[in-house]
Amino acid sequence: MNIVITMRILGLLLMLFSITMMPSILISAFYKDGAHLAFITGMSITFFTGFFTWLPVRRERKELRTRDGFLVVVLFWTVLSLFGSIPLFLTETPDLSFTDAVFESVSGLSTTGATVITGLDELPKSILFYRQLLQWLGGMGIIVLAVAILPMLGIGGMQLYRAEIPGPVKDNKLTPRITETAKALWYIYLTLTLLCAGAYWIAGMSLFDAVSHSFSTVAIGGFSTHDASIRYFDSAAIESIGIVFMLISTVNFSLHFLAWRERSVRNYFYDPEFKFFLFLMTLTSVSTIGVLWLTSTYSFADSFRNGLFEVVSVATTTGFGVADFSQWPSVLPFTLFLAAFVGGCAGSTGGGMKVIRVLLILKQGLREVKRLIHPSAVIPVKVGGRSVPDRVIEAVWGFFSVYMMLFVVMLIGLLATGLDQVTAWSAVGSALNNLGPGLGDVAAHYGNIPDIAKWILIVAMLLGRLEIFTLLVLFTPMFWRR
Repeated sequence: MNIVITMRILGLLLMLFSITMMPSILISAFYKDGAHLAFITGMSITFFTGFFTWLPVRRERKELRTRDGFLVVVLFWTVLSLFGSIPLFLTETPDLSFTDAVFESVSGLSTTGATVITGLDELPKSILFYRQLLQWLGGMGIIVLAVAILPMLGIGGMQLYRAEIPGPVKDNKLTPRITETAKALWYIYLTLTLLCAGAYWIAGMSLFDAVSHSFSTVAIGGFSTHDASIRYFDSAAIESIGIVFMLISTVNFSLHFLAWRERSVRNYFYDPEFKFFLFLMTLTSVSTIGVLWLTSTYSFADSFRNGLFEVVSVATTTGFGVADFSQWPSVLPFTLFLAAFVGGCAGSTGGGMKVIRVLLILKQGLREVKRLIHPSAVIPVKVGGRSVPDRVIEAVWGFFSVYMMLFVVMLIGLLATGLDQVTAWSAVGSALNNLGPGLGDVAAHYGNIPDIAKWILIVAMLLGRLEIFTLLVLFTPMFWRR
């Protein structure tokens, strides 16, 4: 373990992150909302902490190893979340405790979208923008952006890329050079953000709201500048734009890259994960719209409009709202929540367990049924006509097993704080899947739950963002052995 190199990278990344507070300072000055001092203080503390961490080890030039990459990623997401909470803690509006400020910061950077803040419509514009920007930075992962910069500083980036990118297969690169891969991902991410902001603006949002909501839409975050979320605008056009960009952002970004490079969309329909994702979305949408209409919850038009938006928002783990789905009849709230456990595709900004993992689990289950009939048969698991190595299947089952064990442990922890079963179950599921809204007492916000419950959920959000193993590997003795 090379602590010196880790310190150098951490210092550089903190200095880089401090710059992201500058737009909020400018917005505060423009709107004269009085929050500029909190951001100036936060930026200064973050920058100088990074600078004095980097300064003593600035001349170190050793190669970053895979083990160091995991440590850097975990340290950066935890440390970044703490420093990102400084402006939220220092500002007078909203008046947040340290726990609430860290919760909001972690929720933003992990693109969870769970909030402890109410009265968003009265908050300073700079605070609103900062929350949205945290989600945008967390969406693709600031580590991937840093990968494009670190080689210029004499630091390799492949180890960071492997530790950061979600999904069961992490070694596939879009381009031969990892720096070019990181740049390609961010070009796509930035392009989608600009297109989304422009579409929202044309559809009737103010420029501020359009940019802010494009950040949380493309990042699959769900933060909004209004308490009523997307329902505030009461616009079918805006909701349609949101649906389109939520779906696009939940698809593996490598497919977007191939579509751009080859000027063709055929790769989408050859990809088994994408086809399975569309199947699940269609099935959930049709059943939800049907139940809403048959139970006379809404008219058919409103059932289609509200049902489709909420299915896409929840299933992609975005968390925007046009209706309170927790109050819907029958099994709909539970069904939508289960859809969030599947989440988005690997290599996307979506949360959850990832579609490809669920697909592999289903195929492995089917293989075991076939083996009962033909015990001696060699039956490979195939995805897209290609056999999946047993090592990948084992990794997927390992992920699922650890995921469920952690879920149960944290659920017991929340129940011990006095929360009821529905609230505790949905809060853990929402945090671990980076969804945001829950059921019961956390359907609207998380401000009223005990502080110890918030810290448990902070850990859950980080576990979900870092794909569990990236964080847990640091707690194994083997990781620290020479």
